[in-house]
Amino acid sequence: MHKVAVIVGSIRKDSHNAKLARALERLAGDRLEFRTVRIDDLPLLNEDHIDDPPGTVRRFKREVEECVAVLFVTPEHNRSVPAALKNAFDWGTRPWGWNSWLGKSAAIIGTSAGGIGTALAQANLRTMASTHVAALLGTPEAYIQYKDGLFESDGRVTDESTRAFLQSFVDNFVMLIEKTAT
Repeated sequence: MHKVAVIVGSIRKDSHNAKLARALERLAGDRLEFRTVRIDDLPLLNEDHIDDPPGTVRRFKREVEECVAVLFVTPEHNRSVPAALKNAFDWGTRPWGWNSWLGKSAAIIGTSAGGIGTALAQANLRTMASTHVAALLGTPEAYIQYKDGLFESDGRVTDESTRAFLQSFVDNFVMLIEKTAT
């Protein structure tokens, strides 16, 4: 079973994107082992600490590195990725020569109440990731419009067409990982 680092861009306790991540984990079944990697305790990237990263940064990088793939699940803040996710992504590339994203397959997905979901945040994250990960899932792009009750607490998706689409997303991610995992 392939280990996947799950990075949820929202640090809110009742995050819709954390619910989406649980739904994807359920749909993956026993094909992937999801490991949620905490980002809310990372200090802001500061070049003064780049040569000796704080313990929380070392923990974050180690947890990402223990996985063969990364799943980014992000909301959209002001037409971009949330600050916590941008900070985590940047720490993943620092210090120079210690890029924790290197060699990973990656997928990006997100949900928000808006009509275009998280399309702009995902575009920004794709730009950042494209030069750091080994392979980035291109299709299907997944912009999920969140509605109350879309996800049950156990990760079940209540809307059948959304469930089928998310299953396709997971299946394609699994195929990408299987093609690229070493």
